[in-house]
Amino acid sequence: MSTRSVEIAPSILSADFLRLGAQVSDALDAGVRRIHVDVMDGHFVPNLSMGPLVVAALRPLAERVGAVLEVHLMIAEPDRYLDAFSHAGATAMTVHVEACPHLHRTVGAIRALAAQPGVAINPATPIGALEEILPDVDVALVVSVDPGFGGQAFIAGTVDKVARLRADLFRRGLEHVDIEVDGGVGPENVRALADAGMTIAVAGTS
Repeated sequence: MSTRSVEIAPSILSADFLRLGAQVSDALDAGVRRIHVDVMDGHFVPNLSMGPLVVAALRPLAERVGAVLEVHLMIAEPDRYLDAFSHAGATAMTVHVEACPHLHRTVGAIRALAAQPGVAINPATPIGALEEILPDVDVALVVSVDPGFGGQAFIAGTVDKVARLRADLFRRGLEHVDIEVDGGVGPENVRALADAGMTIAVAGTS
């Protein structure tokens, strides 16, 4: 069982974009300190979403309260866009193991931009894919739906996956690494995920 509290990171993918600024401000005023921005390119995942301009628009809201502005880069060739998202105001950037052939270089580039580096894995990717990079990241993100669209069903095996990842981090003295879960997290599974070791829950349409 995890002894750490769980941080809630609302995903703006679920926002009303006509009221995005107001809704993000409301969340921050309620105490949220991490805003999750899902970036999709229509290649790595079958959907398109937002880019650096949206991050730049949110930057003053996040900076007002010192919140983390986190971009989850579900895109091919993420290295090409790290500078743009950093300049837009992203303070945490998570890339996918499946999209990065030179993962240490990518993570190092994120750290060099003074952002928190994270690495994500898709549902069918085993946690072993993270083994070599875990000492170099702040966040390990477990995607718990097939990525690309909101409102999908939570993949039940994620709870066990999180528990195995937390045990591996503990065994290796890497307890400081956050485990973030993205996709289908809601009242029916958040307790089990927290007990398994999740420390950041992405709140979307569930």
